[in-house]
Amino acid sequence: MAATHDRPVSLSNRDDLDELVADHDRVLVEFHTEGCGKCKAMEPVLSAVARTTDAVVATMNPRDDPVLVDEYDVRSVPKLMLFVDGELVATREGEVPSVDEVQAFVSGEN
Repeated sequence: MAATHDRPVSLSNRDDLDELVADHDRVLVEFHTEGCGKCKAMEPVLSAVARTTDAVVATMNPRDDPVLVDEYDVRSVPKLMLFVDGELVATREGEVPSVDEVQAFVSGEN
């Protein structure tokens, strides 16, 4: 299924996350926090990835649904999580990768 969004989708809770992952074949989720400089630097990277890959790209502050912090073992942000066919298949955290690096991560070439 081709991505239906050409920019990141903002999620507000676990139900939003579960629904998005269930509805799309490939989903890239970035966990971020308010005031995080690295997270802010990810915005143009994620926008470019949303426009150039088949993945649906989403962002979420896990503090909005604190259970997610433990469930996804969030130790630092930004944290990227790749879901394929509803399953979490890869994570990457605490750095600001380039557009090319995130595209490779999404396509499984990491």
